Amino acid sequence: MTARTVVAVLFDRDGTLIEDVPYNGDPDRVRPLPAARPALDLLRAAGLCTGVVSNQSGIGRGLLTRDDVHRVNARVDALLGGLDTWVYCPHVPEAGCPCRKPRPGLVVEAARRLGVPPEHCAVIGDIGADVRAARAAGARGVLVPTAVTLPAEIEAADATAPDLLAAVRRLLAEPGEEER
Repeated sequence: MTARTVVAVLFDRDGTLIEDVPYNGDPDRVRPLPAARPALDLLRAAGLCTGVVSNQSGIGRGLLTRDDVHRVNARVDALLGGLDTWVYCPHVPEAGCPCRKPRPGLVVEAARRLGVPPEHCAVIGDIGADVRAARAAGARGVLVPTAVTLPAEIEAADATAPDLLAAVRRLLAEPGEEER
């Protein structure tokens, strides 16, 4: 991967910034992961834009409404100090839409909203779809493995970090360098 300046960092929501509660439509169930606020604070202090790119198939499955997702996202913003943009895909995997990760649509749209080219973005997530979406959009992907991350996803990732704070520190210290 060639060196380039990262000016925006996009995060997966569930399992990356907050505890993964499947199809969560209840803001009271939002629990930030311990490193989320410090990682976001570092990015803000460095002047980088932040955003979330999230698959929310619960909408397409009829388990959530768009209002539910907006209320949960607002709670995340309140707890973590606010992110610059939120983009989500409401479709089920079978819909084949261009926005659902691992396709690039969410990353491209978030970059557009932030006014930066996708290649100047990094995407941090906990599963292979997150880093594959980054790659497909021309952005830099960093995988932060969790209990749900498959070994094959770790092996296929261009870059990994042991935790969210380490991922952000490396992006700030070595923009464009591989994390492995």
